[in-house]
Amino acid sequence: MRIGELADRAGVSTRALRYYEEQLLLSPQRTSGGQRCYPEAAVDRVKLIQELYSAGLGSPLIAALLPAIDRRSMDPELLDRLHHERARIEARTAELQAAGRRLDVLIELATHPDTGSCRASLDPEPNGARRDRTPVGGACNHSSRVRPGSGPSGP
Repeated sequence: MRIGELADRAGVSTRALRYYEEQLLLSPQRTSGGQRCYPEAAVDRVKLIQELYSAGLGSPLIAALLPAIDRRSMDPELLDRLHHERARIEARTAELQAAGRRLDVLIELATHPDTGSCRASLDPEPNGARRDRTPVGGACNHSSRVRPGSGPSGP
């Protein structure tokens, strides 16, 4: 099949397929006229590549993984790389969850004004002990506080 048909069937762009070829993730045959020609199995291969990318893996690791997947055998070094990637993703997930909690504090401050003191941080429970909603560092709840819909261009 030609590149356009593969792109349609696999749900990717032709540009993505060319990129996969550059990264040595996909190897099309060439016609005598130089056009790419892919086997039927390329549809599943492209979908697998997409899944590996969505798992947070980069092209070099995917290029190393594909032969291991094909032979259904993975050497210990490659398995260690996967464990490292998993730990990296877990750490990033924890960072994003902490950022979400800080945004929750800001949203709470914006929607439930408190004319009390300012918080020292946006950590919802600094040192894991505080349970009060005293505002944190720079996030003061005074009458000059910006409220939703207000500000330099607001009412």
